[in-house]
Amino acid sequence: METLLSLSIALFVGLMLSRLAKLAKLPAVTAYLVAGILVGPYLLGSFGIHGLGFVSMDDVGTYSLLSDVALGFIAFSIGNEFRLSQLKQTGKQAMIIGIVQAVFTTLLVDAVLIALHFAMPDKLPLPTAIVLGAVASATAPAATLMVVRQYKAKGPLTNLLLPIVALDDAVGLILFATSFGVAKALISGSVDIISVVVEPIIEVVGSLALGAIMGLLFTFFEKFFHSRSKRLSMSVTFVFLTVAFSMLKFEVFGIHVSFSSLLVCMMLGTVFCNACDFSEELMDRVDRWTAPLFVLFFVISGAQLELSVFTDLAIVLIGVVYIIARSAGKYFGAFTSAKATKCSNSIVKYLGITLLPQAGVALGMAIKAEQELGEYGSMIANITLFAVLIYELVGPMLTKISLLKAGEIQPEGAVSAREEARKATEHKHLGIHFHHNNPQQ
Repeated sequence: METLLSLSIALFVGLMLSRLAKLAKLPAVTAYLVAGILVGPYLLGSFGIHGLGFVSMDDVGTYSLLSDVALGFIAFSIGNEFRLSQLKQTGKQAMIIGIVQAVFTTLLVDAVLIALHFAMPDKLPLPTAIVLGAVASATAPAATLMVVRQYKAKGPLTNLLLPIVALDDAVGLILFATSFGVAKALISGSVDIISVVVEPIIEVVGSLALGAIMGLLFTFFEKFFHSRSKRLSMSVTFVFLTVAFSMLKFEVFGIHVSFSSLLVCMMLGTVFCNACDFSEELMDRVDRWTAPLFVLFFVISGAQLELSVFTDLAIVLIGVVYIIARSAGKYFGAFTSAKATKCSNSIVKYLGITLLPQAGVALGMAIKAEQELGEYGSMIANITLFAVLIYELVGPMLTKISLLKAGEIQPEGAVSAREEARKATEHKHLGIHFHHNNPQQ
């Protein structure tokens, strides 16, 4: 009972706050995150009443499966943006910009934080600074995708943005694994080539291969069904399967093999949308089915934000420097690479701002650092949590403003379903009236 009550209250609060967000002209995803903070351990959850809110971080953690599944569907949807017909137009630009802005951000954040290390060595250790640079490369695909969907954004910037956000995951994983290996070498005094070079490459290549295999199997089995409901059910089944397989971890000849669920599910969607002739319609139906799941995902993400990081002034100071350096890296990295690839002025000007949101992938990196780097990892986790809290609340709004300025969102925003239904009914009645008055037509 308590589990269902907690989820239903979380969903209800998120939906109701989204109405207030609409009045304030804020993206709904911001309202969901605020709702998560409201029902989280620091506010309603602090009363200790199970069901009213999430009473502790451990309580929030019990719903991690929902978050894993939601991220799987988000990545699956982003894979739909890698259609060959679109990649012929934007593929080269997306590849160059995606790699350049991620690497540039890492190098800039590393440079700034290493300088800060020399200024205050007792507060910011060198291994911490190096790993944070790699964490800075990661961008949150979930928040970006939700803003694009809510406002039905369309245009060159949107077409380029989603593939870049997806590519960020692959580039970020390699940068993080390399920086993580360097940090471990600085702490232990020995360099492990396997963890620095081999394992990150295996993770990226293995994730893409697993996703491609699942995509081909998905396409094959989908052909056995013709009803929309059965095809939708098969789609949900394969996303579940793919998320499950992506959680596998094992060791071969001393090499740790693991997968990125975002990369695997993204590749699942990419292969399916290019191999199946009715994929576009099916993807649209999956998107509608997952709407409540995504609301819960962001509410739970909001509840996971660690507000206690504000009590440590050193964390706040380093976090502010990290946010400024990362924001500059994302903006100028995207600006210069977009200009070099001859993108339009609106893309050059606004793309970098849309890449600011940060959450899931960065938190995953921070958790790994916390588990394996001891006190260095704890500082990485706290600074990342501080940055995610700021970016998740401000980033979606900045993404919306950028897409609006670029002319890819209509000024009036999203049209309500009720309004769309009313207009459809009016058109239908007009058609019947026209037919009666023109029987020869």
